[in-house]
Amino acid sequence: MTQWSGYLDLILQGALVTIELTLMGSVLALVMAFLAGMGRVSRFFVVRALATAYIEFFRGTSIFVQLFWAYFVLPFAGLSLTPLQAGVLALGLNVGAYAAEVVRGAILSIGREQCEACTALNLGRWQGMRHVILPQALLVMLPTFGNNAIELLKATSVVSLISLADLTFQAQVVRSQTGSTLMPFVSVLVIYFALALILSWGVRSLERRMAQGVDGVRI
Repeated sequence: MTQWSGYLDLILQGALVTIELTLMGSVLALVMAFLAGMGRVSRFFVVRALATAYIEFFRGTSIFVQLFWAYFVLPFAGLSLTPLQAGVLALGLNVGAYAAEVVRGAILSIGREQCEACTALNLGRWQGMRHVILPQALLVMLPTFGNNAIELLKATSVVSLISLADLTFQAQVVRSQTGSTLMPFVSVLVIYFALALILSWGVRSLERRMAQGVDGVRI
């Protein structure tokens, strides 16, 4: 029992790394989602082109390749990253590309009458976007953002390929040391599921709170 408790500690240490990756990767993904998503609806061609190039590149290439580029190739350009930094960068940029289309779609889903009302009230494009369009669009984005966050959580397992001691990496260590497959991978399965439930609950709670206030911003 003492031996297995020590191995469980290893897996829990991996869980902390996975949580760290998920939180930091989600922040980067959220920033990139809004930058690229709003860039896609910009009036300026160059901004739209750059946003589209980012989205299509990171949606169209493998997360494995992106991770390997961040960790193994960028040092040749003079930018060396730790495994954690490379993982956050690859995960954030990859999921941010998918979430950017969520932002764009949510903005475009807001009724045209809302935009016309902003113009009638003499609100500038940015003022209307900030005070009227985005608060309503955020409520549309949240459910899919929750899905994106869970996808990012599950994708953190790829960082085990660059020897970052996340959940999957630690499960493999325990398996190699004990010869048991059932215990480590059942533990990892339960932890991933519990973390996904926490993310889902958090998003639903935020969605309910925002729904209570969004009616006040409709014109």
